[in-house]
Amino acid sequence: MINRIERTLLEQMQISEFEIKGRMHLLNLDAKALALLASHKPIIEKHIQAMVDLFYEKQTAIEEIALLIGDADTLRRLRAAQHTYILDLFGGFYDVAYVNNRLRIGMVHKRIGVEPKLYLSAVSTLKQIIIATLTAEIENQEILSDSLVALDKLFYFDTTLVFDTYIDSLVNEIQTAKNKIEIYAKSLEETVAERTKQLEEQARIDPLTNIYNQRAMQELIRMAMLNAHRGQTAICILYLDVDDFKNINDTKGHQEGDEVLKNLGLSLINCTRETDLACRYGGDEFCVILPDCNIKNGKLLAQNIIDDFNARYGGNITLSIGIAETGPKAFITSDELIKRADRKMYEAKKEQGFQIRF
Repeated sequence: MINRIERTLLEQMQISEFEIKGRMHLLNLDAKALALLASHKPIIEKHIQAMVDLFYEKQTAIEEIALLIGDADTLRRLRAAQHTYILDLFGGFYDVAYVNNRLRIGMVHKRIGVEPKLYLSAVSTLKQIIIATLTAEIENQEILSDSLVALDKLFYFDTTLVFDTYIDSLVNEIQTAKNKIEIYAKSLEETVAERTKQLEEQARIDPLTNIYNQRAMQELIRMAMLNAHRGQTAICILYLDVDDFKNINDTKGHQEGDEVLKNLGLSLINCTRETDLACRYGGDEFCVILPDCNIKNGKLLAQNIIDDFNARYGGNITLSIGIAETGPKAFITSDELIKRADRKMYEAKKEQGFQIRF
């Protein structure tokens, strides 16, 4: 797709020679009228400097326009451009180059912030100056009348071109603003979606240990049991408890107790497979859901957890772990599976040190 700035204004506005002729026809601006204007070029050339001087004398008297012009250099450039513009009105060539220059005038006026009311005021001022000049020089009243009618039509022709670029520029500004809004809205939507996802995930994660909480565990074990049923595979639950945890809190403080729980969470994360689901069940009790896993493999994982945790505490703090299994043929409920693992964990707690029961 060709970039907009790589096309002429005529191409951007889709104005062809046929379109130019059509516009002139609508205004009844025929070759005879244009030739009549061109015949007065010597008069215009004779008075051009005085006309430009008078025009800007009147224009700069208007505060809004004076502020837009701003400085002497800009005024000098505008005077030169106006000199060319007036001569072109009587130049005899009203082709694509003429039209493209008129379109450019509209684009420049829009770009520097000249409002339509100010542009129309300037056109009216210029027209009156030209009319006064022609009236003073042309003695034949019929020729003068026809010339002024032709001039009026040409000004209308020019003004439609200028306002076409005004409108096109406004439409493009609106489209650009719309595109920016759409991009912003899409970005905002993605941000909201991501934030919502994060909040949903946070609602499922225990903030202390960074593993799943009890609320999430209920849904996770339900899905794991359904998958085990469908695939006819075994599923295990590890139920873990920190021994004498209350004593840790009472003697060393809750901050130390929280550190113990954090470290146990790290051990669970370090030792479990990607498919395993480590959860904090409540307090110092933890569960690990082990899909497609039997008692034998569950015991190996439990020992790995003990080894990892023991490396942090050197036997000063111990764990009790219970293991329960269901499937692959007959299945108990998820609640019953948890209860069985819980009972095995309490059996383990009857012994001192790290213990595993299944």
